[in-house]
Amino acid sequence: MATMESLIGLVNRIQRACTVLGDHGGEGSSLWEALPSVAVVGGQSSGKSSVLESIVGRDFLPRGSGIVTRRPLVLQLHKLDRGQAEYAEFLHAPRKKFADFASVRREISDETDRITGKSKQISNVPIHLSIYSPHVVNLTLIDLPGMTKVAVEGQPDSIVEDIDNMVRSYVEKPNCIILAISPANQDIATSDAIKLAREVDPSGERTFGVLTKLDLMDKGTNALDVLEGRAYRLQHPWVGIVNRSQADINKNVDMIDARRKEQEYFATSPDYGHLAHKMGSEYLAKLLSQHLESVIRSRIPSIIALINKTISELEAELDRLGRPIGVDAGAQLYTILEMCRAFDRVFKEHLDGGRPGGDRIYGVFDNQLPAALKKLPFDKHLSLQNVRRVVSEADGYQPHLIAPEQGYRRLIDGSLGFFKGPAEASVDAVHFVLKELVRKSITETEELKRFPTLQADIAAAANEALERFRDDSRKTVLRLVEMESSYLTVEFFRKLPLEPEKGTNNPTPTTDRYADGHLRRIGSNVSAYVGMVCETLRLTIPKAIVYCQVREAKRSLLNYFYSQVGQREKKQLGAMLDEDPTLMDKRNGIAKRLELYKSARDEIDSVAWK
Repeated sequence: MATMESLIGLVNRIQRACTVLGDHGGEGSSLWEALPSVAVVGGQSSGKSSVLESIVGRDFLPRGSGIVTRRPLVLQLHKLDRGQAEYAEFLHAPRKKFADFASVRREISDETDRITGKSKQISNVPIHLSIYSPHVVNLTLIDLPGMTKVAVEGQPDSIVEDIDNMVRSYVEKPNCIILAISPANQDIATSDAIKLAREVDPSGERTFGVLTKLDLMDKGTNALDVLEGRAYRLQHPWVGIVNRSQADINKNVDMIDARRKEQEYFATSPDYGHLAHKMGSEYLAKLLSQHLESVIRSRIPSIIALINKTISELEAELDRLGRPIGVDAGAQLYTILEMCRAFDRVFKEHLDGGRPGGDRIYGVFDNQLPAALKKLPFDKHLSLQNVRRVVSEADGYQPHLIAPEQGYRRLIDGSLGFFKGPAEASVDAVHFVLKELVRKSITETEELKRFPTLQADIAAAANEALERFRDDSRKTVLRLVEMESSYLTVEFFRKLPLEPEKGTNNPTPTTDRYADGHLRRIGSNVSAYVGMVCETLRLTIPKAIVYCQVREAKRSLLNYFYSQVGQREKKQLGAMLDEDPTLMDKRNGIAKRLELYKSARDEIDSVAWK
């Protein structure tokens, strides 16, 4: 089995890595919170800071009256081999090593003021500090603001509730071990730390009681009832601590010397001598380490399960965002072509009905085109007055002999010319539908979201191709109209009945060939012919549009783009794959977290079970 130092040290390193990557917080769902840590809680002036300094063996925390700890301090202790130099690092200054612990104290104060200002306000934004030393055990400790019962001058009225809520946000988590600090010279029944621990951990499984200031109790009294569990029983043993006196602090007594004096106090005390082997800051640190090792080992299956679940989620997210691209031109060209094919698939799905939008093209043919044809001004063009004018102008100085053929042709040509408007409008309407489908397809192509420049290039190339298809389609539908004008269907007119004047079999005299009845028959005949052509164009215009625009968009929307891309240099290809910086940062962050979780899984497996 792994040693306690190696297992807890590994957990500490993982927590440190999680902190650096910002993988902490989040309602216990992160790896950081799945791993146990120790929250140090107690009332103001209960001796919390002194306990922490005793465990670390260094004088490094700010001191003063009132609320000194105004932001949570996440303190990660990393044990070094004997002889190695100790130092400290802050998360907010990752490249700076602090070998002087007086400067660590100043940095904590400055960083606190940076968020809260030089006031008595508090903030729940933690300060992350790592200390590397041969004199510590591997632990993660969280120093929280001291609980108070009243607000003092300069503090908001809500300070009591604010501190209580902050402390609870840590100690209510099931993976948090509570280090409840209580001064021995006060009644344990009034201890803020014990009261809170009883509420959030009624079974006492997560609570360790620490009794400070034993040396400051009234003469003739002791704290044996508490230390031996008679006054208030916990599942874990109480530990007594003797901190440095104010005189020792003023004299800058070394913390290692202070530990030695503490041991001497318990060893020579008539009250606590029999408990000396279970008292003191060094014993407390070892006790916490042993408990942490036990907790970690018992929770390895659930930790591994969380890690595996998170790895699956991160890999799925990375697949959605897209994996990193190779740097050589071949890999870049391959990526571009893959992105184009992905876009093309989505575009075709819109046209073929797999996604919405393609039905709008049918709507142009089934609704817009017929409606436009019905609105054409044939009634005005074939009115009696206009027919008389056109026929008369076509006859010139020589009136027609039998049928006004030139008049017929002019009336038909004028009527068929109206069809050009609806034909071109249908081409434009389908063009705009296709452009909108290009836009939607680019938006919906997940693989493209990471490449804004390539999105713009594909959109430009696709729209350029659609313009070419529209030009071809416009020419084709206009040819359909012009073909109808260039050669009339003679059979239609041959089948028209000849209508003699009523009451006689003689043909109408030339002078009567401009009579209203005759002109109405001409208008009616032309209208019937135009109706026949209208029905033909209603059927053939959609065919031409689909052939020239829709079919070509499906077959060759990006063909010209492909030929251009294949000729570009590596630098140009790289520019096309210029990603959104926000997306790049997100992917890099996920990739680092994924690497962290995989490494954590492997290390926990290897350390825990070997």
